[in-house]
Amino acid sequence: MKTYAAKPKEVEKKWVIVDAEGVTLGRLASVIALRLRGKHKPSFTPHVDCGDNVIVINAEKVRITGKKKDQDIFYWHTGYPGGIKQRTKGEILEGKHPERVVEKAVERMLPKGPLGRRIFKNMRVYAGTEHGHEAQKPEVLDVAAMNPKNKR
Repeated sequence: MKTYAAKPKEVEKKWVIVDAEGVTLGRLASVIALRLRGKHKPSFTPHVDCGDNVIVINAEKVRITGKKKDQDIFYWHTGYPGGIKQRTKGEILEGKHPERVVEKAVERMLPKGPLGRRIFKNMRVYAGTEHGHEAQKPEVLDVAAMNPKNKR
């Protein structure tokens, strides 16, 4: 008996829409990463992008438990001496691009390297309810109903 390995042209990609309103960030990110990677499919192959395309709406209303809104800090460097900058998750959620909190959480759960970067491009995150992907007829994935702990 031989092990089945999916080829890129054999993979069927679906479109899935996820509403992030009131859902805990880490639990949401793990479900999205699983869908993007394709681990929910029986034909999963580790070296092939066999996951679905995921649309996340209401990213600004994602729930962060505990003191993580004030204590989790994102750092970056401008490239100049003394150019270290920082922002907390709360500041980013209230700022101009609140969807970046969800993007970073999912990105860090995906594999590092060329395949991980390609898989990450299959996710679209929107701060509000409006998105331009009605033509793809996405299926609704209710993350909040999967487990009572996802939405408290």
